[in-house]
This record gives sequence, structure tokens and C-alpha cells, in this order.
Amino acid sequence: MFRRIRLCSFGIVLSLVAAFGAGAQSYPSKPLRMVMPFPPGGSLDVVARPLSQKMGELMGQQVVVDYRVGASGNIGMENAARAAADGYTMVINTLPLVVNPSMYKKLPYDVVKDFAPVSLLAAAPFVLVVHPSVPAKSVKELIALAKSRPGKLNYASAGNGTNLHVAAELFKHLTHTDVVHIPYKGGGPALTAVLGGESDLSFLGVVPASPHVKAGRMRALGITSLKRSSVLKDVPTIDEAGVSGYEFASWYGVLVPAGTAPDIVKTLNEYIVKAMRSADVEKYLAAEGAEVIASSPAQFGAHIQKELARWAQVIKAAGVRAD
Repeated sequence: MFRRIRLCSFGIVLSLVAAFGAGAQSYPSKPLRMVMPFPPGGSLDVVARPLSQKMGELMGQQVVVDYRVGASGNIGMENAARAAADGYTMVINTLPLVVNPSMYKKLPYDVVKDFAPVSLLAAAPFVLVVHPSVPAKSVKELIALAKSRPGKLNYASAGNGTNLHVAAELFKHLTHTDVVHIPYKGGGPALTAVLGGESDLSFLGVVPASPHVKAGRMRALGITSLKRSSVLKDVPTIDEAGVSGYEFASWYGVLVPAGTAPDIVKTLNEYIVKAMRSADVEKYLAAEGAEVIASSPAQFGAHIQKELARWAQVIKAAGVRAD
């Protein structure tokens, strides 16, 4: 009798193992969702669209970009944090992922505890632009103008805690200037504000700003990274233009809800790396001024920890708050 019980128990275990293995092998068996915390048309969307399309081709399942926008990305992040940890919900984010914990007193999620990193995707710089009416044709002239008119100039951002906001506040901190922040609901409205003269300046994505710069509708003064942009080759970096130590580049990454099985995280990472390293995606993003990285989960996790510490220090020193 005991032998029959042992055999029966052993059979149940084998059945469970087989079922688990079959489930793992069949993943994914339905469409996946990629939560997008920011509006369409921004720099993050530029990365999400080709990535989701290529992943869908490789996986044989549709990857749907689900826009859950608002509160500087916090609405989308909360939505993803509360999703089932079954591998069918991802979230794509950028700098607000590591900036918001220091910008907001309380968040409805914990970046480290509620998410598992999957892959760092790419990085891209921004460009400091001014409306043509602003009498500054270089970074040094803009700094001098701002110091002669403290609190009179204003800059447009895509919202509190966004890349454009932090890039500008870092610039203000290093140059000891007083420029008023005007938050808009996305990078597109911020660009429109500068084009219309509603805002004096902004830090914008290189690609969306480029045609307006070339047409003379806005003036480019400096690139935010330490390397010049291939899209605006004649524009110096802000560092070489006189603000020593200024470096700011946006990066993009994918996470999943905490508790997602390691084998599923590994599978997602493999598909993401293949998608990002595909010739058509790399070519597309290069034309958009972005450089593909495509990291391992561990590398992205280490990057998040490093960036959380870095921006906590910068934000505290600069006295930046969510307006």
C-alpha cells in the first residue's frame, strides 16, 4: 500500500513538472502588453514602436503598446506594478524611472521592489534650443543673458520629472542661473511652445528638433551628451561650449512586474536583444539619434541602482521638486 502511495505521489510530481515545462515551452501563447507611461510621439515612443513590432515578429505574438499616461509616468508605472507577473505585461520607461523616487514624496510603487529589470535598450542625447527671438547664439551668451535677467527667461519641459525637466535643472544648477520652469503634457507640446515663442528655450529630442533648427524656426546651442550628435553635427556639446561637466543622455529600458519567473525574464530579454540588434531597428534608431545598448537583466538592474543614487544626489543639490 505504501509503495502504491509513493508511486502515486511520484506520478503527480512528474505530471506537475511536465505541465510546468510545457507551459514554459509554449510561452508566449497570447499577445503581450507593453505599458507606455508617456504620450505618443515622444522619444520613448520612438523606441517602443519599432521594438514592439520586431518583438511581435520574432515571438509570433502581437506586442501591444498600451498608453497609460499622466503624472510624469507614475500612472503607467502603477498600472504595470499591479499587473499579473505572468510575462504578458511589460513596461518601458526612461529617466523618470529613477528620477521620480527623489522628486515625489510618495509614489504608488517601488522601483526596486515592484519590478524586475529585463533590458536596457538604447541611449540618446537632447539638444538645447532657443526661440529665434532670444538674443543668444551660443551657450555662453545664453548663460550671460539668463544671469542678466534672473527669473525672466522660461523653459518648456514635457512635465515634472521628465528628461527635459531634469536636463534643464541640471543646466541651471551647473550654471547658477534662474530660469522659470513651464511643464507641458509631453515633448510635442513643449516643442510647439518654443516654436510659437510661448517658451524661450527647451531641451528637446535631437530628431524632432532637427528640421525646425535647419529651417531657422529655433536655434540649437548645445548637445547634452559628451559626444556630438550625428543628426546635428555642427552643434557643439554643452560641455565643450563652456559648461564643464555637463552630461545628460536619456536611456530607455524594459521591466516586468516583480515575481515574474526568471525563465520568462530570460526569454523576454533574448527576444528584446534580438529585436534591438536587428539591422532594421538599429538603422531606424540611429536615424533618430539613438544608440542601441541591449543589455542583460543584471546589467540593467545595476544601471538602475547607479542612476537612483546619482539623481538623488543631483536633485537634492539642485533643490528640484515636482511643481
